[in-house]
Amino acid sequence: MDFFNRKTWILLREMVKTDFKLRYQGSFIGHLWSILKPLLLFTIMYLVFVRFLRFDDGTPHYAVGLLLGMVTWNFFTEATNMGMMSIVSRGDLLRKLNFSKSIIVFSAIAGAAINYAINLLVVFVFALINGVPLNWGWLVIIPLFIELVLISTGVAFILAASFVKYRDIGPIWEVILQAGLYATPIIYSLTFIIQRGQVTIAKLMMLNPLAQIIQDLRHFVVFSGSMRGWDLIGNHWIAAIPYAVPFLVFWLGFYIFNKNAKRFAEIL
Repeated sequence: MDFFNRKTWILLREMVKTDFKLRYQGSFIGHLWSILKPLLLFTIMYLVFVRFLRFDDGTPHYAVGLLLGMVTWNFFTEATNMGMMSIVSRGDLLRKLNFSKSIIVFSAIAGAAINYAINLLVVFVFALINGVPLNWGWLVIIPLFIELVLISTGVAFILAASFVKYRDIGPIWEVILQAGLYATPIIYSLTFIIQRGQVTIAKLMMLNPLAQIIQDLRHFVVFSGSMRGWDLIGNHWIAAIPYAVPFLVFWLGFYIFNKNAKRFAEIL
């Protein structure tokens, strides 16, 4: 697909605008839900897991790290879910127009990215209120966001191509996401696992690119003393695995999607 084609950019832009307008259409407070939803989820998790179950390991600005991890995971969840259903929801468009089908998935990812940007602004304000120092480390958000987009888009491509034919993928992916939430150091920190002597489990967890992204964000943005997978694993070749996986997943997803794209209109 030629991304420098003007018609391609116009189509992508219009899809993103339409999806964004329809996201909370009919709700009383509209797009304010983009801010309120993660804050409400954060409040519930903070009260349950930090105040009641005591998952706080004493790391400075733990609440900020929790919120940052949550909005990052929510982006992955939203991007993959929207990407998975994007082809099916645009079935009428596929039958009417001839264009690169991958544009539909990219529009879903872009919509989730807009929401993530709004959420990061909330995290930024919350961090400043809680005394997190503003420094150059915040710029690491850019490369980590690119990594996050790559793996989210790759997974979305695979899910979208599969969901066209197998609708059971939807509930299965929902269960996988729920399991992934608890298997990733979001509610609890990596330090929390290590303090309980589960170093091997912590190392295995950090081979997950989502865990690596969240821990790197916490390390560079929230508190430089937060443990990173790179430091924990020790072997740099093994520690580099989660950084390489997003590129592999994106390529694999793009290949699988394009291989099946010609049959989408027929199946739908």
